Amino acid sequence: MRQSGCRWLHLDMMDGHFVPNLSFGPMVADALRPVSKELFFDCHLMVTDPRNYVKPLVTAGAQLITFHVEAAGEDSLNLLRYIRRQGIQAGISVRPKTPVSELKELLSSADLVLVMTVEPGFGGQKLIPSTLNKVRELVHLREEQALSYLIQVDGGIDPDTAPLAVAAGSDVLVAGSSVFRANKVRENVRALRKSLQGLR
Repeated sequence: MRQSGCRWLHLDMMDGHFVPNLSFGPMVADALRPVSKELFFDCHLMVTDPRNYVKPLVTAGAQLITFHVEAAGEDSLNLLRYIRRQGIQAGISVRPKTPVSELKELLSSADLVLVMTVEPGFGGQKLIPSTLNKVRELVHLREEQALSYLIQVDGGIDPDTAPLAVAAGSDVLVAGSSVFRANKVRENVRALRKSLQGLR
């Protein structure tokens, strides 16, 4: 990943409950940290009990932990603050069907807002175009409230959709299948970067 020019490593952690698939936990982040010292560890929790993962991930070297508002519910604000008290950044995420209005009271405590542009839990899906309206809404709210959170999109990002996401206002793009396709990471990242030339 370093050789491809990527600066962040996005780690999707799934528990088989919040989403149907089961991936990995903090132990994998801990194993990757010594050989990925230059990369920013962006940990995305697709789990039912995100609070249980915070301290193990902080110990493993996570620099940003993002959890779903659908999972944390009324504990979301407290959880954002709890993560930030650990000395790292905190993010909040929404599934495609969850409106941005569910996040309005949380935005001032978030370092990043992750808009899922596919239903979480499965790679290789196509971006749902309507989800980019959430990005536009979050840009408006950020300006209106003079906040500084980053806006991240995850799902179906490739050279065709990356420009659409950035044009909508996304700051951080998560790409999985399109990066690792055909085991040509460097070439695939280069294609993504090329698709974004001249947009910002």
